[in-house]
Amino acid sequence: MTALPMTDDRARIDAKIPLLFCLGIAAASGAAHLGINYTPFLVGGLIDRYGFGPALMGVFATAETLSFAIAMFVFAPRAHSFRPRRMALLASAVIAAVQVVSSLTGFFPLLLVGRVATGFSYGMLNTAVNVAAGRTAQPARAISVGISLQVVLFAAMNWTIPTIGKFGGVGAMFIALGMISAALAVGMIPLPDDRADAAATASGEKHDIPPMAPGGWPVLAAMALFAFGTMAIWPFMERAAHAINLPATTYGLYQGMAMVLSCLGNFTLTMVLARGPRRWLLEIALMTCGTMCALLTTVNSQLVFAIALQLYNVSWYITYPLLLGLAYAHDPHGRLAVRTTGTWLLAQSAGSLAAGFVAQATAGYGLVGCLGMITCACAVGIVIWFQARLRRAALTV
Repeated sequence: MTALPMTDDRARIDAKIPLLFCLGIAAASGAAHLGINYTPFLVGGLIDRYGFGPALMGVFATAETLSFAIAMFVFAPRAHSFRPRRMALLASAVIAAVQVVSSLTGFFPLLLVGRVATGFSYGMLNTAVNVAAGRTAQPARAISVGISLQVVLFAAMNWTIPTIGKFGGVGAMFIALGMISAALAVGMIPLPDDRADAAATASGEKHDIPPMAPGGWPVLAAMALFAFGTMAIWPFMERAAHAINLPATTYGLYQGMAMVLSCLGNFTLTMVLARGPRRWLLEIALMTCGTMCALLTTVNSQLVFAIALQLYNVSWYITYPLLLGLAYAHDPHGRLAVRTTGTWLLAQSAGSLAAGFVAQATAGYGLVGCLGMITCACAVGIVIWFQARLRRAALTV
């Protein structure tokens, strides 16, 4: 991580980050990641209910994350001009409606269209998160605080969603996710609803947003490698647990525990970042996450699987805001951060699709998990080089 430069041409929220603002970030970020976090339960439920194969479910998961990524890239060039609150509320309404419709059908093309609609709306939500966080003095810290709060919700949901699925089937899970999206919309009200340049416009001054500096590709490359490697297995994580005779409800319990630990990990991260950057933290978290991917897909021990799942989640939720912190360090206006999130989703889409076909061809997920460890090692190398470049640039200023 590198300290973020302050700019005078942006209205920034106080560095202390007010609690209501954190709650707004948490609500929007939580709603934006409902699809990604609960796709494994939907995939398992659809396989059990309608008999879809892994390859088809890879397409199902990819459709949502790919449309999520496309939305991020569409919004990125003018991210600073959006109004976060209304953007988030509109997206939440679409998501809630589509989830309810999806609960009523087992017709795959219609389910696929629904995933495209929810994915694009998740992209709107995450753009709102990145834009709002970018107006604070420490964007990476703001996102980390939001994650800390959202995973509290996810901890509870990981215990309740599989239980709902057990008694009500996959349709009940779709409806529950739609209702949660609608409820989270209330928490998004504290988000700012003005454009980043509103203050300058009101005062009659013209503050042009400078073009994004070249050379941000290493951040995108590191995120792509990280996401492809660690998220390819994600839609099938419940199936990997099932392969070692872990029922969905037990997997949900372990995942809920992982969310609690991730919450504690991100609260710790926010305190660490408040005291300044910490070298090697990102690299250690990256490599830990990749190593856990290999363990999760190759071990037969339920205990080892449970421990690896905890470390996988904690390290993932630490890596993500730190990578975004690198993006904000390069472009404090948030455009590279939005592109970085889009790159994550694009890479995850490719990984999920590949994982589905590899799983069907090899009748297992071990190869996918080991690939995750390799790609994370490559990402670590890129991060080390990029941070060294940032330090050299800071010394020449």
